Amino acid sequence: MQTRCGWAGIDPLYVQYHDDEWGRPEHDDHKLFEMLVLEGAQAGLSWLTILRKREHYRRAFDGFDPVRAAGYDADKVAGLLADSGIVRNRLKIESAVNNARRFLEVQAAFGGFDAYVWRFVEGRPKKNAWRSLGEIPARTPESDALSKDLIKRGFKFVGSTICYAHMQATGMVNDHLVDCFRYDIVS
Repeated sequence: MQTRCGWAGIDPLYVQYHDDEWGRPEHDDHKLFEMLVLEGAQAGLSWLTILRKREHYRRAFDGFDPVRAAGYDADKVAGLLADSGIVRNRLKIESAVNNARRFLEVQAAFGGFDAYVWRFVEGRPKKNAWRSLGEIPARTPESDALSKDLIKRGFKFVGSTICYAHMQATGMVNDHLVDCFRYDIVS
């Protein structure tokens, strides 16, 4: 039996996400955009709720293609608001469209979102050494700086806590507990 971070619980979807994805350093812009959309949708909800809706989000948001999402018009937004498979919150949906546009601007300015976002951890994962879930912060100086810069660039639903969750999910920080079997694997 492998030891996992306690938050992974026993739900098979959560366990798979923990074991296969969470904390793995991600450098693919397409995947980084997906996580940006999902983390924004998660605000105020459980991550498991979003994981359960993830495949529907993938269909609704054209495979998380930032170019297509940036072109969504009022009719597409209305269709998304009527889609029971995703979180039907106007602010979150409109922020996803806005963030797609800002995402493309960042790609153009930095040669990729990856090049931009990884600067906030000096280009390599920050490896923490937490022994309990209670030690893991909700935000850090790095997530504060990322949030501030994203907001300055016009992104929405990118507060420091959301940014830190994004950093954890995409492996910018390794917040697996030290006794978790993934701790040494992901960084």
